Amino acid sequence: MTTPALRWQQLLSHHDRIHRLARSRLRGAAEAEDCAQEALLRAAAFDALDESRIGPFLTSVTLRLCTDVHRREERARRVLHRVLPGDPTGPEEAVCARAEDAWILRQVGRLTGLEREVMLARREGIGTREYAALHGISAKAVEGAYTRARARLRRWHDHSLAC
Repeated sequence: MTTPALRWQQLLSHHDRIHRLARSRLRGAAEAEDCAQEALLRAAAFDALDESRIGPFLTSVTLRLCTDVHRREERARRVLHRVLPGDPTGPEEAVCARAEDAWILRQVGRLTGLEREVMLARREGIGTREYAALHGISAKAVEGAYTRARARLRRWHDHSLAC
């Protein structure tokens, strides 16, 4: 049986890893920190937690918390759409959205190799499985390239907004 101080020390040693995990799946740093803190609290409150399984437990809880954040956002979006039917954006938002789309398309040009090709194919409406079949590569390789490209574009976008 470990003391509470030792238990917290074990849990806190995973904080940076689960924060990075949450940050890679959420838009805001504050949301990621909230998920990491909540995962640590749940692990601390779980008396039957096997000390050798702390890492996998925290990973699982963090991923589920990230999913909960996305579900709440989607629910709020659907409610807003019911309350304000039609396009809730005004002309200012439409102009900004077009400018942001153009910026992201320019950033796709910075990608290299398969990542760029897959993103451009997706822009043309070609799915990852269809792209894989057309080019004779595995769907998993194409999906991996797509996921990496999206993550890289998201990082570049977040960095541009932070500046």
